[in-house]
Amino acid sequence: MKSYPILGSHVSMNAKNNYLVGSVQEAINDGANTFMIYTGAPQNANRKPVSEFKIAEMNQMLENSNIDKAHLVVHAPYIINISNPVNQDTWLFGVDFLKKEIQRCEAIGINILVLHPGAYTKGTVEEGLEKLIEGLNLVADSQTNVKIAIETMSGKGTEVGITLEQIGYVISKVNEPSKVGVCIDTCHMNDAGYDLSNWASVKNNIDQAIGIEKVLVFHLNDSKNIIGANKDRHENIGYGTIGFDILSEILYDDTFKEIPKILETPYIGDQSPYKSEIADLKNKKFTDWRINISNS
Repeated sequence: MKSYPILGSHVSMNAKNNYLVGSVQEAINDGANTFMIYTGAPQNANRKPVSEFKIAEMNQMLENSNIDKAHLVVHAPYIINISNPVNQDTWLFGVDFLKKEIQRCEAIGINILVLHPGAYTKGTVEEGLEKLIEGLNLVADSQTNVKIAIETMSGKGTEVGITLEQIGYVISKVNEPSKVGVCIDTCHMNDAGYDLSNWASVKNNIDQAIGIEKVLVFHLNDSKNIIGANKDRHENIGYGTIGFDILSEILYDDTFKEIPKILETPYIGDQSPYKSEIADLKNKKFTDWRINISNS
């Protein structure tokens, strides 16, 4: 039987933690019923063969733990920039690597792939958006089950995707819009200037600009910054400027009941926050759990 909310975090996926077996176990230990992984280091192109990832063992663990594989998420690496209109080599590399990431997701059986849309660098935002559309069209043939979730960005530097309208424009112009959706990152939305304390208004904006049905995943993060800071600095749930109550409201919004919510909040030293944050959010009560760490 499916459990709610559909809530998890970014978890490890590497040889040291037994690949996907360790990913599932980490999620279970944190009390999660979904998770997000990278298929390799997000800062480089080094990748192990998917055949080493223990996919069959993961599938059995998911079944035993009543975790729906349809809610799992892969995050594309940061090295992909298919919005770059001025460096064709960088753009072609991004398109090629995104195709490979899609193929890896298809092989694993994870069908949500979050993508940072990239930056227009020395071009214009309009040129960047057109290159993003062109790139998404070129990778569409690689997508059978996988959908790309374009992540909302904070407005740092020359990023594209900092407004819902920009993402809506891209989705409306790609050749196969059924293969593209959006990842709503709450920290990025706050830092881009959206007032999440008026969630009903923001939700209406999402619907008008993109379509509610296009929301594939949330990144549920607090922010260290005031609204509109354009800085992208995540904070632990309840310790930032968005706050526990607002993030809890978003988590429990029935409109998005079936949409996975992924935490990407910072570690405290070497200690993961996710078990504590997931427990607080499930209990709908902020416990100020960081006091226990500072006193230990």
